[in-house]
Amino acid sequence: MPVKRSVLQVLKGESFEVPPLWMMRQAGRYLPEYRETRKTAGSFLDLCYNPDFAVEVTLQPIRRFDFDASILFSDILVVPHALGRDLRFEEGRGPLMTPITPQGIDALDGETFHVNLEPVYETVRRLRRELPEKTTLIGFCGAPWTVATYMIAGHGTPDQAPARLFAYREPEAVKKLLAILADHSAAYLIRQIEAGADVVQIFDSWSGVLDEATFEMCCVKPVAEIVRKVRAVYPDVPIIGFPKGAGAQLDAYRQRTGINGLGLDWTVPLSQARRLQAEGAVQGNLDPLRLVAGGRALEEGVDAILKALGAGPLIFNLGHGITPETPVAHVEAMVKQVRKATGQ
Repeated sequence: MPVKRSVLQVLKGESFEVPPLWMMRQAGRYLPEYRETRKTAGSFLDLCYNPDFAVEVTLQPIRRFDFDASILFSDILVVPHALGRDLRFEEGRGPLMTPITPQGIDALDGETFHVNLEPVYETVRRLRRELPEKTTLIGFCGAPWTVATYMIAGHGTPDQAPARLFAYREPEAVKKLLAILADHSAAYLIRQIEAGADVVQIFDSWSGVLDEATFEMCCVKPVAEIVRKVRAVYPDVPIIGFPKGAGAQLDAYRQRTGINGLGLDWTVPLSQARRLQAEGAVQGNLDPLRLVAGGRALEEGVDAILKALGAGPLIFNLGHGITPETPVAHVEAMVKQVRKATGQ
């Protein structure tokens, strides 16, 4: 009989006595082997675009922790990069781009989009061959709004004020940008599925900075369009949406986008999470700083999530990405606690 991939099964509505788990940013700087590979690779983009390096760092946390899912190592900004925008990463500053203008939106060029992203597709193909059969392979993209915030400001900002102002002052231009990003992001996810991804996740890290009307325009509609386009080609592949900070708008996000699994950040109350779980699978939502702290703070956080959500379709995860200062021993302790029910 074929081996069940538990994350995939949860997204299709199953519940497990011991929920499957993985971590956002599980391939990253908290691992010494990642830091060594990063030095060898050179730049961060070299790490993303070289399949040898990208496969290696994707597999590192699977070797250590036997997570139930492996997520492709890449970056959300490879999509605008593949559309012809400049991109570089500087230590201590993160991604840097030339801020886009309405004229720059008109000049976006998708002619060589898939050619530019072929190294990513090759990484996915190789991962599916090299991963354990039981391990769910997750592909991903950034949501159009989150990607657009970096394109507009040229860098990350505390509250993405430049992008919000752009959306108010240039509503037609921002709609055009979001439509272009939705179209190409859907095509990107479809190619990842072709290459072997079992599930795809859409990261909307900056959905929480918007008011209700702008949330609908900038977050819900573009993600719904991605879901529609992916489902037209792969109707049975589950899609996870992670709208960080969406809070009271999580219900509307799930209903109007049509996603299968809803990623929850750590600020979502477990009472709300339990109600959302009645509509389908949820993923999350341990505060990453509990994992940094370890000890009682970690144990209580894990226990609360398992008690509140463990009986339903749950993928145990953090409420955002793991931070670089997290001790590896604390990750080991979390994995052990989640899996202790059956002694895995």
